[in-house]
Amino acid sequence: MAATTDHEEHTGARASSRAPRRRGGGRIAAAVSFFGELLITAGLILGLFVAYSLWWTNVVADREADKQGDKVRDHWAEDRGPVGLDTKDGIGFLHVPAMKNGEVLVKKGTSTKSLNDGIAGYYTDPVKSALPQDKKGNFSLAAHRDGHGAQFHNIDKLKKGDAIVFETKDNWYVYKVYATLPETSKFNVKVLAPIPKESGKKKAGRYITLTTCTPVFTSRYRYVVWGELERVEKVNDERTPPPELR
Repeated sequence: MAATTDHEEHTGARASSRAPRRRGGGRIAAAVSFFGELLITAGLILGLFVAYSLWWTNVVADREADKQGDKVRDHWAEDRGPVGLDTKDGIGFLHVPAMKNGEVLVKKGTSTKSLNDGIAGYYTDPVKSALPQDKKGNFSLAAHRDGHGAQFHNIDKLKKGDAIVFETKDNWYVYKVYATLPETSKFNVKVLAPIPKESGKKKAGRYITLTTCTPVFTSRYRYVVWGELERVEKVNDERTPPPELR
């Protein structure tokens, strides 16, 4: 066997000293790769959650709202003359052309469970809402702005003079927007008062108030729109909508 030279011994020593560093670098690279895969997986999961929140919940809510709305209209279609207030199935439909969201079923209560069905609800707490047929008061409503039907998503499109129409079996209640409040505390219940003084009103009247979360995709503040009743039209046999909805 040939003798090992000093040069070979030196080279071998250097090679052996580098080997541990290569193994250590491999472990770091593997860890970085694993962490990167975790980030990608987390991103995919987050993306799926966002898709669920902003798309699928809308699909489910729209289906449920349509089903509930059809039930109310079937109830109205029964030839029984004037129908009393039905707070279980729904009291009527909200039409807001500027929001471009079609008709919105309105039911009693503003619980998350109820609003998640893609409807609007009138307040029973902390301030009790008036109803459209009441001679005085504030018909105050809430609905989601994103996800679960997002019925008030375009509330920021409403401006002074725009129409808000509420449809019952026997009447069309036509309101006109007179004031908006783009941001206020979610604890500000004064906006729901029978005389909404924050809107500039000082006397009792027949008002409507729309509320929802703001900014979009958060629930930090509330966006508020106020309207005042302009007129009431009787529903005819063809249910011809008022000019504001044609």
